[in-house]
Amino acid sequence: MPTSVKQLMEAANAAVPKVTVAEAKAMIARGDALVVDVRDGTEVAASGKVAGAVHVSRGMLEFRADPESPSHDKKFDKAKPVILYCASGGRSALGGKTLKDMGYTQVYNLGAFKDWAESGGAVEKG
Repeated sequence: MPTSVKQLMEAANAAVPKVTVAEAKAMIARGDALVVDVRDGTEVAASGKVAGAVHVSRGMLEFRADPESPSHDKKFDKAKPVILYCASGGRSALGGKTLKDMGYTQVYNLGAFKDWAESGGAVEKG
């Protein structure tokens, strides 16, 4: 049965809790959260990224997150919280749902990068 983007987004938003900037800052301050920017490289280059975040474009997320993949990034750890964000929250919700499907249990959607930047969150140039 075909699935629409709307249905995919509804499922992702139901599975992946949204966190506020303040909640994300608190999780990051604890020192064990992985922050992942799933935007395209051109977006990161233009605006920068959350300080300390890893950039993994949405299309490569599964490959970086899977320990069995030759492209695995060792920063991905199923025992630690993962906070994703993008330009508006859509790709981070979909990516978060994928991580949940892959066995990650502490996955959160920060939503839009601009909300982080406008709230005074630390930004580093990509």
